[in-house]
Amino acid sequence: MKYIKNILFLCITITILSCGAYSFTGADTGSATSYQVNYFQNTATLIDPGLDLDFTRALQDLIQNQTSLDLVNSNGDLVYEGEITQYRISPTTATANSTAAQNRLTIGVKVRFYNKKEPEKDFEKSFSFFYDYTGTELLSGTTKTVAYEEIFERLTQDIFNASLANW
Repeated sequence: MKYIKNILFLCITITILSCGAYSFTGADTGSATSYQVNYFQNTATLIDPGLDLDFTRALQDLIQNQTSLDLVNSNGDLVYEGEITQYRISPTTATANSTAAQNRLTIGVKVRFYNKKEPEKDFEKSFSFFYDYTGTELLSGTTKTVAYEEIFERLTQDIFNASLANW
């Protein structure tokens, strides 16, 4: 039994050490040690004050939580920048009296990613996601908070996957 435990321990140790710059989230940070997330300005036609700063922080937080990289204000090995290009509220279904039974908030961002250590991994891509809510609700208070959390979670994870998980 002790022999099996030692072999299992050795296999796990070798597996972890051989992963190198990979994390348990599947992130491949290569030789990068730092990242920066520049302010994502809101250039959408419809603007919600504070959305830009909230999104920028959400992206910073996700990368911080899923990697061991250091967040810096300038000269990061990995650089994320871009704009919020879409903020749209639209009805998705109607009631019999032609009112919205359900609305959809869609947020889209354009991201430019630069990897100073491996420039071949640079990209410019657009990402978007949505949140549906009932037509009787206003996009404010708890509804707005939940919508932003869900959309930001998906957008930031998609950006993370595209830049560090090579998905």
